[in-house]
Amino acid sequence: MTSAWKLASSSLVLAFALTVAGCGEEKKEEQAAETTAPAPAAQEQAAPAPAATQDAATAPAADPMQALIDAAKAEGQLTTIALPHDWCNYGEMIEGFKAKYGLTVNELNPDAGSGDEIEAIKANKGNTGPQAPDVIDVGLSFGPSSKAEGLIQPYKVATWDSIPDSAKDAEGYWYGDYYGVLAFQINSDVVKTAPQDWADLLKPEYANSVALAGDPRASNQAIQGVYAAGLSAAGGDAAKAADAGLKYFADLNKAGNFVPVIGKSASLAQGATPIIIRWDYNALADRDTLNGNPKVDVVVPKTGVVAGVYVQAISAYAPHPNAAKLWMEYLYSDEGQLTWLKGYCHPIRFNDLVKNGKVPQEMLDKLPPAAAYETAVFPTVEEQNAAKEVITKQWDTVVGANVQ
Repeated sequence: MTSAWKLASSSLVLAFALTVAGCGEEKKEEQAAETTAPAPAAQEQAAPAPAATQDAATAPAADPMQALIDAAKAEGQLTTIALPHDWCNYGEMIEGFKAKYGLTVNELNPDAGSGDEIEAIKANKGNTGPQAPDVIDVGLSFGPSSKAEGLIQPYKVATWDSIPDSAKDAEGYWYGDYYGVLAFQINSDVVKTAPQDWADLLKPEYANSVALAGDPRASNQAIQGVYAAGLSAAGGDAAKAADAGLKYFADLNKAGNFVPVIGKSASLAQGATPIIIRWDYNALADRDTLNGNPKVDVVVPKTGVVAGVYVQAISAYAPHPNAAKLWMEYLYSDEGQLTWLKGYCHPIRFNDLVKNGKVPQEMLDKLPPAAAYETAVFPTVEEQNAAKEVITKQWDTVVGANVQ
């Protein structure tokens, strides 16, 4: 989800919600401590042919994609890492890829974090065996840093021009794949009036109700939750968001509304933490999993809407480079993007898909209102790192709640 990779801010109004099917809320949160980026800017141009298919065949081919498919099939396998099947609908994604191209997918350590993925590349530089990953799906900050370390290689998919410029490396070393925003997951059997903004959570009616989905001294999701609350309290001033967020949670704690435990699906269902601040994709996935027992509402706050993005890249040492490129083509095709959306991940090409009428209405109907995402903020990594420094080090002294 950054020096050379500072993403330019953009004027894009995010059209709809994102969401990720999958419990896996701790999959990458703890190790991908910087996973947000500036808002994507819509770019609509003619899509080029797959940029790196020249590696797939030594002679020009009438159909570059077919040349890539043939080369990938000759390799016979793709090795992935850190892709739990219940995260962002990756189970269906992997099965769809295998069915379409007939390749074997070797899945390494599904529950690994972004840092583990990078270490796996480093540890297998000279290894062409089954422990060497071909591709990675990591928090934003790991894209530019991996490029700087020479750990990933460039590749531009056929739909490259429909990926917003602000969410990709210009040279093709890394590219955004999906994103989400922090929202309120609410057990509406317990909470009769759903809070609509951060200030609402301070009201007496939400006593002993509000939890974070992680420890703000360690979890990126929780840190971003504090940052988002502070951004709302500070009127959108990013420079003041971290301090304002700490003060907000200190007030929430003093009011008796903050529950100092890590909010999870079970605690939500039991009513112990009837309001959890978490990524919308996890909240929406829980809504489906709980299936009305209890009834779950997912509310994107009116202010302080903070978003985060993950990125894809191909290992510089990929044992199966053509299979890796074919995987990217699949992920960024309409089919792959809609597979993520089906799993409640907001695919990076979402606006392009909507513009061209590619998103089924039944998918859109499962998402929060489009207007809720119009003010989404994608903090730069510099802003995120600065906030993390303040929040992790001052939580104990300012808030004084030992989240466990």
